[in-house]
Amino acid sequence: MAQPLSQARNRPRLQKVAPEIPVASVDEAALWYAETLGFRTTMKMPGGDYAIVERDGAALHLFRGEAAAVSLHIFVGGIEALAEELEARGAPIAQPLTRKPWGARDFRLFDPSGNELKFTEGD
Repeated sequence: MAQPLSQARNRPRLQKVAPEIPVASVDEAALWYAETLGFRTTMKMPGGDYAIVERDGAALHLFRGEAAAVSLHIFVGGIEALAEELEARGAPIAQPLTRKPWGARDFRLFDPSGNELKFTEGD
């Protein structure tokens, strides 16, 4: 049963997600994300143990830690152009642009701390 319009407008909504990514060195990781992936550092804690990097509205939170590496999807538009850009920047592409059985296309790479970034477009 559909909610009345007034209730639908007032219901809670998820708006963004900002994953925290463990890295060996926040300064080195922020530089790598900038030079290799085109992100910019928007915040860095004075102690050097936490930073936020952003690109096109996508934010990644980097923290110095011994946690296990993570894997995440970053959904994009213009995936072919992005793949070409990142390859030209020297990104270590682990899986070239590939159409998956479920219809989406993605390419994958690992940052220097072993975190897997999957750039994905489509279904």
